[in-house]
Amino acid sequence: MGTKKVDILLGLQWGDEGKGKVVDVLTPNYDIVARFQGGPNAGHTLEFEGQKYVLRSIPSGIFQGDKINIIGNGVVLDPLLFQEEATDLAASGHDLKKRLHISKKAHLIMPTHRILDAAYEAAKGKDKVGTTGKGIGPTYADKISRTGLRVGDILGDFDTAYNRAKARHEKMLHDMGFKYDITELETKWLEAIKFLKEFSFVDSEHEINHLLNDGKGVLCEGAQGTMLDVDFGSYPFVTSSNTICAGACTGLGIAPNKIGEVYGIFKAYCTRVGAGPFPTELFDETGKNLAKLGHEFGAVTGRPRRCGWIDLVALRYAVMIDGVTKLIMMKSDILDSFETIKACVAYKINGEEVVDFPYSIEGDIEPVYVELDGWKQDMTKMRSEDEFPEEFNAYITFLEKELGVDIAIVSVGPDRDQTIIR
Repeated sequence: MGTKKVDILLGLQWGDEGKGKVVDVLTPNYDIVARFQGGPNAGHTLEFEGQKYVLRSIPSGIFQGDKINIIGNGVVLDPLLFQEEATDLAASGHDLKKRLHISKKAHLIMPTHRILDAAYEAAKGKDKVGTTGKGIGPTYADKISRTGLRVGDILGDFDTAYNRAKARHEKMLHDMGFKYDITELETKWLEAIKFLKEFSFVDSEHEINHLLNDGKGVLCEGAQGTMLDVDFGSYPFVTSSNTICAGACTGLGIAPNKIGEVYGIFKAYCTRVGAGPFPTELFDETGKNLAKLGHEFGAVTGRPRRCGWIDLVALRYAVMIDGVTKLIMMKSDILDSFETIKACVAYKINGEEVVDFPYSIEGDIEPVYVELDGWKQDMTKMRSEDEFPEEFNAYITFLEKELGVDIAIVSVGPDRDQTIIR
């Protein structure tokens, strides 16, 4: 059949764009769904058949019975949270053992990583980054400093490797004067390691490339969003991994010439969780309305999301860096009741208009807005683009012109069937 390309699906904003739902919609077209970075700090929410599921580490293709799901080497895995997630899914009738493969090269989040996360945040005081406290950053730090513990280590002399890493962490915590007790957490974590052993550990880079050579279709699923990328996001208020398209290459072992379509997902407006600059953030009634109508609370953390108008300066930047070939607009229906809709097309910095995303978006940035007419119609019942109001079509056309890429899919509600392919 010849080698196939992998398609990549990623968020273009500050995360929470609705990737889980889209993966679930697109999965029927693929044989494999693979997660390439991040950890249980990212929650993908899927709703169908009256059930709501939040996936943290397990790829969103798990609900399609015959698909292989791969947790790639770029992911950091917490065995304890993984066990909770897998047990919940098994209870709802989704058996993962046969169809979930875990890369031996994925790094393990240890109990002491969680404690270190809390200690680092406490030490920063008012300069907190606003991490989820799941130990993600310290795990990636160990990976880069070449002292990490990997899934494959479970197959060797695990006790020695674990105790060595733990002793190093405990010395760091002692030096920081941070008080903690991990007895209960560690006991549960070591039990979860036994649970993890029941799954299939693979050399995912070989597996994915063999599957591609066999003509199988692979969809790569990113976590968080482009503006949280450790290199290109709003540093230091970012995550610890590469959330951009290139992260799929390093997070799964795929060559750049194997990439096919790049699906970029964005909301019809903009949100951000935790600390960090957010140029189009709204502090007025409109901002509160967006949060209320959009149920903007974190899938994993429950934290309220900050809301604002769409930021096309940041979005153009994300489209460029990711090489997006198809856009997917989520939560269009949340704007149904607005008289006027605004879109930020430039930033005013020190009196000068800037259209390229700058080195830093901290400080005094004034968004330059274009105003568009709202459609003032309920779109949640619409199932075809023929039903779209004229004003909504105008919004789509405006966005496509600004971003230089077609919007291929429009979501008008949380359910799988509220997805219109154009």
